[in-house]
Order: sequence, then C-alpha cells, then structure tokens
Amino acid sequence: MQQCPGVGGASPSFSSSLTLSGHPNRDAGSHRAFTPGAAEGQRVEGSLFNSSWSPVSILPSLRKPFRVNTCKTPRKCSFQRTYGKANLFRINTYKKLGGRVPVPGIKRFLPLLRVLLCLMLPIASSAAAAPSQSSGQTETLLSNATALFQQGNFTEADRAVRQYLQNHPDSAEGHFLLGHILFREISAKWLQEGKAEGEALLYNTGDLSGSLVAYRDAKAKESLAEFTAGAKYQVPSALDLKIVALDYLLLKDNNDADHWLTRSLQADPSDPQAWYYLGRTKYAKGQFPEAIEAFAQCLRLEPRNSKAETNVGLSYEALERPDEAIQAFQNAIAWQAETSTKDPEPFIELGHLLVNQNQPEKAVPYLSQSIAIYSNISKAHEELGKAYSLLKRFAEAQAELEKAIELTPQAPHLHCLLAPVYRKQGLEEKAKAESDRCAALSGAHSTS
Repeated sequence: MQQCPGVGGASPSFSSSLTLSGHPNRDAGSHRAFTPGAAEGQRVEGSLFNSSWSPVSILPSLRKPFRVNTCKTPRKCSFQRTYGKANLFRINTYKKLGGRVPVPGIKRFLPLLRVLLCLMLPIASSAAAAPSQSSGQTETLLSNATALFQQGNFTEADRAVRQYLQNHPDSAEGHFLLGHILFREISAKWLQEGKAEGEALLYNTGDLSGSLVAYRDAKAKESLAEFTAGAKYQVPSALDLKIVALDYLLLKDNNDADHWLTRSLQADPSDPQAWYYLGRTKYAKGQFPEAIEAFAQCLRLEPRNSKAETNVGLSYEALERPDEAIQAFQNAIAWQAETSTKDPEPFIELGHLLVNQNQPEKAVPYLSQSIAIYSNISKAHEELGKAYSLLKRFAEAQAELEKAIELTPQAPHLHCLLAPVYRKQGLEEKAKAESDRCAALSGAHSTS
C-alpha cells in the first residue's frame, strides 16, 4: 500500500460520510450521507403526532418575520435572530457549489496536499473510531428517545436525545426531535400546573406571569434553537415548521407565527390544525377576513369543528356582523350536542355578544350553561354578572362578579363593575372599597 511521504505506516481507511439516522417523521428512505447543502429541495413528510388534535390551550405572539435563505454561498447566508443572546430559528438552503474552489494558488498547494491528508487521516480515524464502537448504542438512544416521546415521557426522551446529539451533533433528526420534545414539555408543564391549580389556568391566562411564563418562554426559545440547528442539515418538514410557528405563538410573536404557519401549509395544505392556528394568528393581528378564510379551510378538512366555528363567530363579531357571529356560535354549540366533553367557549362568547346587544334575558341561559360545563372561568361569571345587573337582579349580579374577582383578583375592571352593584343595594362601604381597588389596580386615583 502506498505510504504517506514523511509519515510511517499505511494510510488508514475510514468513512468520511456522516449518515443521518432515521426519524419517525421522515420518509423511510431518508437515511443518507450528509453534505453541505444536501437538504436543498428535499421534501419530508409524516407526523410524530396522532392525527387527531385539539387546539393547544397554552397558546395565546417576536417581531421580524423570517425568510428562507436562498442565497448561493454560505458566507452570505445569515438569518440569526436573538432574544437577548439566544440564537433562534433560521433556515439555510444554499446550494452546493459543485465542488468548485478558487483557482489561484492551487498548484502551489498540491505538493503539500498528500502530506496534510496523511497527517489528518490517523487523527480522523481515531476520532471516528469511538463513535463507530458505540454506534449501535447511540442509534438505540435515538430510537429510545423517539419511543419515549411518543409515550409522553418527555423528561426521559429529552435526556436520551441529548445523549445522542453528543455523538451526532449534526444530526437533523436529533435536533428536530429535541425541538418537538421541548415544545411538548411546555404543554406537559402547563397541564401539570392546571391540575394543581384547576383547569381555569387553561382559560384565565391573560395576566399570567411568573415562573410558569418564564419556563414557557425559555423552553420555546430552546425549541427554536434546536430547529435552527437541524435546518442546517435538512429541510424541515411541514410538521417541523408548524411547531416552529407554535413556539412563536407561545412567545407572542404573531408575525413569525404567521410566516411559518404559511410555509407549513404550503408544504402540507391538508393540516386542519395548522389552518386553525393560522386563523388564530390572523385574528390576533386584526386581519379578520383572512382569519375567517383560514377557519373555513380548517372546517373544510374537519367539518363540525366547534373550536374553528367559534372563532369564525369571534371574527364576524370583530367585523361588527353580529347576526353572522350569533349563527356561528349557535352552530358551534349545536355541534357539541352529541359529544360527551363540551367546550364552554361558544356559550360564553354568545352570551357576551348578547349582553353587548342589550339582550341580557337571552344571554343568561347560555352563560349559565357555560358555568355548568366548567365553573371556574372568570369571563363566564363576569358576563353573567353583567347580564343580571342589566336585568336589575343585583344580588345575583353581586354573587357572579364576586366569583369572577375570586378567579382573577388583579383585573381592575371587575372591581369597577362590582362597585355600582354594591351601591345599588345600599352597600356604600363595600362600593367605596371596590372603587378604590379599581383605581389602585388601574394606577389611577379614586374619584369616589
């Protein structure tokens, strides 16, 4: 065998190709050697999730939308964004340059090339030896991580995939899987807190702050960083892009969520959940006609989806088209008639609209039904209290508004609503206390 000039021993043989391991949401034939730019144009299908879905209750919006990098040279491709110093999601899809290298100086470099290669081969061989000895173990780690993820054991899945990535730092599958796990860890934590504090946490999130929000934001940013890392080696699937978008929704960045949901739907327009969240994002941005169209697409794929129809109603209400809004809310309520688990939201929103239309007598039955479904939703008690107040049933209004305040004590408008109800009943001291509390929470001085 030919000897390296100036180096004793035979040239060692080793594989320089990095093979990307399989992943459940990739095609069966996606095992391939990685080369820079090999992800360009690759389509990846499938889902890690069950095909059934329900809107993620933790989702409620950062600023500049991402754009896919289509430049042709790596050095000009930079889509880095930061929250503080954390690198978030970016995609590099530059094309391989066909092996071309700069010509000047190449001939002068060639005599050194064989020496340099021979010096590097033993190092590369020894570096490759350790992973090859435990390749079965590391591949098992990824398989185990995937299985744990699918079983809902996110803590152990997180640990396993991180161990795998220590030996395969440029595995797109590993990074994408970790991105999914981190996102699902947020849901698990939220539901865990919901069980501890009551399901109201899933609804009464407007003023939520503290450790739970810090946990959510940190995990969402970390999830985005993993999708960024994986996107350097492989084009993300429609599902991957959807989770990227949902991470941005958790971070209350509606612009980026809109962008990546649109990209996800371009790859897979048959995903009703993605259409639903695109509708929610459009609604949050005040783009109500576009929101209605997105919800309509969701409903074409999943007829009688009461969540989507409720949001159609909200969009029509925002457009000041109350008759169409009422019809949508009534549709959502009717579609739940045969289901064992009912959603209180369409009842609450219809009651709210009827109160605003000065039809409190029609609102009361719907709001009462929503409370029968689930009793700890502040908005339901607030709207029922307002309806009773309009009907001059002040004792009942008082009870409902007090319950609303119990559920969300830091909402100033609830104290402002309760004060005149007390006053109507001659409870002046309580009325003044509520007025003062309203002013204090609003940052203003009471004028009582």
